[in-house]
Amino acid sequence: MFDRRSFIRKSAVVGTAAIAPGVLQGQNKSQDAMKILVTGGHPDDPETGAGGTIRKLSLEGHQVFVLYLTKGEAGISGTSHQEAAEIREKEAREACRILEATPLFLGQIDGATLVDNHWYQQMLDIIREVQPQAIFTHWPVDTHRDHRHCSLLTYDAWLGSERKAAFYYYEVVSGYQSMNFRPTNYVDITSVRTDKHNACFAHESQKMRDFYPPHHGKMEDFRGRENNCQYAEAFVHLDSSPQILNI
Repeated sequence: MFDRRSFIRKSAVVGTAAIAPGVLQGQNKSQDAMKILVTGGHPDDPETGAGGTIRKLSLEGHQVFVLYLTKGEAGISGTSHQEAAEIREKEAREACRILEATPLFLGQIDGATLVDNHWYQQMLDIIREVQPQAIFTHWPVDTHRDHRHCSLLTYDAWLGSERKAAFYYYEVVSGYQSMNFRPTNYVDITSVRTDKHNACFAHESQKMRDFYPPHHGKMEDFRGRENNCQYAEAFVHLDSSPQILNI
């Protein structure tokens, strides 16, 4: 039987890394590596919404955990939930390998996610085990119920974990899924855009090479214009949480 807590403890062993000023605030040339948690409703959500930031953080020596609420069971037409889950879990693991992040799966079912006391506790347990210094999750005003549920569960777990972590929301396909998203922070992802794309394209079952350019690609181009750089990802910072992003 898979022991989630043991796995997280073994995965979370980090030392002191030399980290040049980059995504995170602080000008120290040497500082302790941080642990970051990025949650998403399905395989490909964290990658499309924050994949460039994940890659920059891992390159700077921080340890990033990517937690998928589901395995995307309903995401491949003509396949059973079990088969789709196996395919999409494999794709998610490959995407995380490219980004040098640690994949975790909460165990809910795509299209049938729940927000209740049991799942509040499951998410809180994850945060208590990982003990991240920063958390990224879906913007809650979203047309996809699984995205909203992921956001609510993550926020509630942050509240239950003494509100210590910096907390940020990311967008996915703004104007179609994320709505009324007004960024407070940007991360220039120009230098890692290829890695982000490769991680997103690992989700072959989602036809990402066709879907990405007219949707996510336009977003990173537009956010780059807003941020006076070539390509960027945008975030909304929760005011009552610490602020750690540079921009």
